[in-house]
Amino acid sequence: MSVHAREILVVDDEVGIRELLSEILQDEGYRVAVAENAHEARAYRARTQPALVLLDIWMPDTDGVTLLREWGSSGLLTMPVVMMSGHGTIETAVEATRIGAFDFLEKPIGLAKLLGTITRALKSAAAREPRKVSLAMLGTSAPVREAERALETLVASRRPILILGEPGVGHDIAAHALRMPDAPWIALADGSRLAANPAARIEEAREGVLYCAEIGQYSKAEQKGLAFLLTKLERASVTLVATSSEALGTLAAEGKFDAALLSALSAGAVMLPPLRARREDIPPLIERHWRAAGTGEPLLATLAPSTLATLANAHWPGNLDQLASVVSNLKLLRGEIGPDHAKRLIGETAAATGGGPVAPELTARFFDLPLREAREAFERIYFEQLLGREQSNMSRVAEKAGLERTHLYRKLKQLSIRFARRGDDGNTPG
Repeated sequence: MSVHAREILVVDDEVGIRELLSEILQDEGYRVAVAENAHEARAYRARTQPALVLLDIWMPDTDGVTLLREWGSSGLLTMPVVMMSGHGTIETAVEATRIGAFDFLEKPIGLAKLLGTITRALKSAAAREPRKVSLAMLGTSAPVREAERALETLVASRRPILILGEPGVGHDIAAHALRMPDAPWIALADGSRLAANPAARIEEAREGVLYCAEIGQYSKAEQKGLAFLLTKLERASVTLVATSSEALGTLAAEGKFDAALLSALSAGAVMLPPLRARREDIPPLIERHWRAAGTGEPLLATLAPSTLATLANAHWPGNLDQLASVVSNLKLLRGEIGPDHAKRLIGETAAATGGGPVAPELTARFFDLPLREAREAFERIYFEQLLGREQSNMSRVAEKAGLERTHLYRKLKQLSIRFARRGDDGNTPG
């Protein structure tokens, strides 16, 4: 059976009404099918599901209420039906609504009332349809598909959604996957507008989505505004989508994030997996970024298996952000890209392969060293890890370490850590 998302079936025994309604609806961009009696309407519904039916109550062969009841009992009442009548009664309207009609319109029908009712009926039907969420931009691995299913469940339940994960895992991509067609999308870069007037934000996003990015950075006043929103979402039919790359539980324990607000949001939390938890996604993601850069020739076909293995098995602490930066830097290389090139671009070193956490057994060795040597050993591992995480971007390394650039260079030289002086964009100048 075919389904027509923009087609409306008009069922009425008066040819003048069918033609008038057809002209009005076609002018509004709808496709229109017509039936002059219940028999034709049955035949149409048997082969097609329209987006909506305008159904006259009084017809010569079978009245509209009886036809509505037939569709309901046979499982064919899967689209909104708006009943029409020039001499209906309150009892008839109540009965039709009880059976499953969306609304009842009395003839002659005003244009504004007709179009308003159709719009409401179609929106109501769309809200009941299961929403498909695609995170294909993040990959196709099992962890990504699991996150898709979790988001679809939350969208169906109309709960507030909290997207969590390490920095760079794709919070913004996942949030945008929840956008609804022909519905408001209000994105807040920070919480300042929430602190000033949260009620206004609700009105802006009515029957749409309100996106609040990185709520872990919200001030107390901004958190209070967000908490206020939670009490108003249902009435305004607003879906709240919030993200955080920070550990909100830790922030709450430190008194920096409202524990009650975190508790309310946690019921709709979805964790996005880091790249190291879905390594099969890494090669196609590398290729996608390579093609997006307009480089022409596919990258993966030119990589040696050992180089591809180096990229796929890296720790990727910066996740997608780091991957995009590495692919951008690959464009600067000429000739064959070997594993050593790849390691340098990723920021890996022999002492900190993959830029991952320090192994417990390595930490234990610190206690076998004199204080001065232990401090140096720790600082060496600390800066090698940081260089790997920030892909040797010295501005970011200095910022994270809390050092002036000149002090940072001096410290690295003192620790015998080899590094390339890079610009603020992570690329070697010149």
